[in-house]
Amino acid sequence: MTTVGIVAEYNPLHNGHVHHFHEAKRLAGAEKAIVIMSGPFTQRGEPAAVSKQARTEMALHMGADLVIELPVAYAIQPAEWFAFGAVSLLEATGVVDSLCFGSEAGNLGSLLPLAKYLAEESSELKGEIRRRMALGSSFPAAYSAAAASAWQDSLLEEENPLDARELLRQPNNSLGLHYLISLQRLHSKIQPLTVPRTGAGFHDPLTTGSAIASATAIRKLLQEGGSPASYMPSYSLSILEREHTAGRGPLGLEDFQTPLAHVLTTRSAAELQLMQDMNEGLEHRILRLMPQLEQFTVTGLLTLLKSKRYTQTRLQRLLLHVLLNHSKEELASPILAQGPGYIRILGFRESGRTLLKQMKQSATLPVVMRPSLCSHPQLERDLQAGTVYAGAFANPLRGDLYRDYLEPPVRV
Repeated sequence: MTTVGIVAEYNPLHNGHVHHFHEAKRLAGAEKAIVIMSGPFTQRGEPAAVSKQARTEMALHMGADLVIELPVAYAIQPAEWFAFGAVSLLEATGVVDSLCFGSEAGNLGSLLPLAKYLAEESSELKGEIRRRMALGSSFPAAYSAAAASAWQDSLLEEENPLDARELLRQPNNSLGLHYLISLQRLHSKIQPLTVPRTGAGFHDPLTTGSAIASATAIRKLLQEGGSPASYMPSYSLSILEREHTAGRGPLGLEDFQTPLAHVLTTRSAAELQLMQDMNEGLEHRILRLMPQLEQFTVTGLLTLLKSKRYTQTRLQRLLLHVLLNHSKEELASPILAQGPGYIRILGFRESGRTLLKQMKQSATLPVVMRPSLCSHPQLERDLQAGTVYAGAFANPLRGDLYRDYLEPPVRV
């Protein structure tokens, strides 16, 4: 039995995701598929539109056999740690043969050599990243430019060297590259595969006549009260409508403005400075800018904070770390480099039972079906994130706030 791994957020699950899922199984020749999925908060520093349980249900209806949660410690991180956490989980299951991701490149011919080169992360590369950041570049921009420059220098003898800078400007290529780097660093035997990204790009608006739209465009449509029926399978739409009717979404950053404002107005600069990603005096800047807002909104604060050095995505992640009380100490690189400490099962189909049975023998981490039976600092943060997320529902009930404790994994 062959199994393909997929890393996703399904925020929400749309027709493009369905295309990628079936192509991944076809390319891998896989009978089974395991999805590693973000929980309540996503890599771009935003709340997921609907709960992880609802999105797990979507994935299982699509055909995923097993859905595993990416711990929040990795889910709201830059691409390097997001990818490392996800790939570490796939490796730890002991049952995954391949990993398939979407990319603009559409093939590994250009990405794999670059990943092998960057996996070593030489002192020269690190120094060039620091130099570019000192000149005002954001970390993603500094990394991409430094990586491209170092790669081009190594190919000076090549007749037609790869344009790494252009390659890394595209978001799916960049994230895919980090999956490949993680596989290299873990010395994994999991085989990488990639599917060409089709239809709308990450930032593209909705297009009339197309059945595929980006998740970003669909979320915007949802926030504006529109219907994404043309861009989603019927089961995803039905689950979205059910959650909306129950007052459980779709959520956006502004739904967390009250608790976030409370944290930012009751903590000192010294306390804020301890939070993950709070560097270079950002805590003082935040406290200085807060009084300038006539009425506090997350969007308003982000607008004042955004600069060439601090991208909106980085600032959104920073605010989530503050909201969730994530300290620099607990998310330090040496700790993240140890990888996740457990495999949290969010849901499975009947066909996934075989994988779970295999994993009992092959997994190198505890397989967690009920969080109450496992003690780990990362898991405690996952449970806290779930409660904070549910607190933004229209009328959160005990069953929403403590759902992780009260409900078993989702089954369809």
